[in-house]
Amino acid sequence: MNITTRLKMMSFMQYFIWGSWLVTLGSYMINTLHFTGSDVGMVYSSKGLAAIIMPSLVGIIADKWLRADRAYMICHLICAAALCYAAQVNEPGLMFWVMLVNAMAFMPTIALSNTISYSCLEQAGLDTVTHFPPVRVYGTVGFIIAMWAISLMGIELSHIQLYIAAGSSLALALYSLTLPSIPVATKKASQTLASKLGLNAFVLFRQPRMAVFFLFAMLLGAVLQITNTFGSPFLHDFARNPVYANSFIVNYPSILLSISQISEVFFILTIPYFLQRFGIKTVMLMSMIAWMLRFGLFAFGDPSPMGFVLLMMSMIVYGCAFDFFNISGSVFVEQEVSADIRASAQGLFMTMVNGVGAYVGAILSGMAVDYFSVEGVKDWQTIWLVFAAYAMVLTIVFYLCFNYRHSRKNSGLSTVTH
Repeated sequence: MNITTRLKMMSFMQYFIWGSWLVTLGSYMINTLHFTGSDVGMVYSSKGLAAIIMPSLVGIIADKWLRADRAYMICHLICAAALCYAAQVNEPGLMFWVMLVNAMAFMPTIALSNTISYSCLEQAGLDTVTHFPPVRVYGTVGFIIAMWAISLMGIELSHIQLYIAAGSSLALALYSLTLPSIPVATKKASQTLASKLGLNAFVLFRQPRMAVFFLFAMLLGAVLQITNTFGSPFLHDFARNPVYANSFIVNYPSILLSISQISEVFFILTIPYFLQRFGIKTVMLMSMIAWMLRFGLFAFGDPSPMGFVLLMMSMIVYGCAFDFFNISGSVFVEQEVSADIRASAQGLFMTMVNGVGAYVGAILSGMAVDYFSVEGVKDWQTIWLVFAAYAMVLTIVFYLCFNYRHSRKNSGLSTVTH
């Protein structure tokens, strides 16, 4: 079996684990364990807390002392144990701590899987720019198939989803033993701790334009966490209406939500054109408008024929909302910063989005859901309209505050395509 096939299998399993529970755990906690919205937000905030520091710390360990493939294996063994234990937990506080342990081990594996892929491809004499994207796309496929599997097996509201994720983590840990050895990057030993942690990128906050950009990266990171946490519980709640109790949406909500990930694949392909034609400010404004539509369409969607169309439209615009912000934002950082802090700046961008933003979004969205709930019944239309209004305010303020003049000579096209 050639190395690209082996790496595709690794990428597939890496995101299959996440897809097994990330979208559906909220529904399980609300409907089966009867957690409140704040409880669910607290549990999901563990991912944000872990993303703030763990990837950098584990990266240092993998750079200096422990081979990346071995660090990867150890992390997934910890994930397997934590997820297995989480399947037996029914108390909010304990669930938070167990899922925090899982997140502290899992979040670094995202970067480690990229490191392993790049190193293995280079060892095989293959161009990483050409061969890595086809490897990474199998991760998205794995995430989608996991969502479909959990939904078709009818275990979205069951703790079995956590056992499946645990078993997958164990399988991936064992599989990683078959991968080529990844040498320790001793040449990086001269770097300072601050550099490896990405702290030197904080100098960018002295530039007003970059300060505004990173602030909005955090605020949009909060928006992303909202849809990850409460999209599935929202669709499950249509079961309360006898007219919709046996509808496709109620029985297989994850299949519907997976359209969002499928949409991502297609919108990624449009980024080079839009960046070249319109520039980063317009592209990010498109993302914010798409987030507003995502929530607004949720507010008026339901399992009826017309309502189903609105929900499908919400899934489709998610691809634009996610890609035009996350991917294009990364391109902007790559263009704007000097080469000596480029990696640190990318790390800071991801920390603001998946760390601080995810934590804030999980906590505040949980509080909002509880605020618009009466005796356990959630006013989803009001909830989604509030989130849509939040996205609309972000759009207006970003338009007024972010100063950027687009030039086709510096459009970011080369960064995306090479």
